[in-house]
Amino acid sequence: MAWFGFGLALVCAAGVAVRPLGYDPPMEQKLHFITFATEDLDRARGFYTDGLGWEPLLDVPGEIIFFQVAPGLVLGLFDSVKFNQDLGRPGTHEGVSGVTLSHNVASAAEVSSTIARLEAAGATVLKPAQAGEFGGIFHGHVQDPNGIIWEIAHNPGWTVGVDGKVSLG
Repeated sequence: MAWFGFGLALVCAAGVAVRPLGYDPPMEQKLHFITFATEDLDRARGFYTDGLGWEPLLDVPGEIIFFQVAPGLVLGLFDSVKFNQDLGRPGTHEGVSGVTLSHNVASAAEVSSTIARLEAAGATVLKPAQAGEFGGIFHGHVQDPNGIIWEIAHNPGWTVGVDGKVSLG
């Protein structure tokens, strides 16, 4: 059997790649779950189902709710007491800070209407819909009942190719 070396893999004549013993490949560059603890799961549920109009993938009342947000990617909202138990950290949960989730829409008008719908579902408007400082973006920011900041934006340079790759134009 013939062997050919290609970087860190060996390929036998049959075309099967074999990694050298002890090779530890890097972690695949993707996320599968993003989970936030919440002090008020029912209020958070209302924001995501009524405000965003999302359908739960799985909803365990009093514990956790999951939403599929992209192929292979799930957003979870976990009751903070259960969240801390799961981590093995009893006590209080500190609020989320320094995180912004962004959602791009098709037009500036949709930015305004989405922000209004989110406000009606319990969001706090932090920055009303307005033109951004660069890139032709039109956006606004709201804070959900968990304290998570959402940017709702129309970015004419944002495209997603057929292969799923994002271009920021």
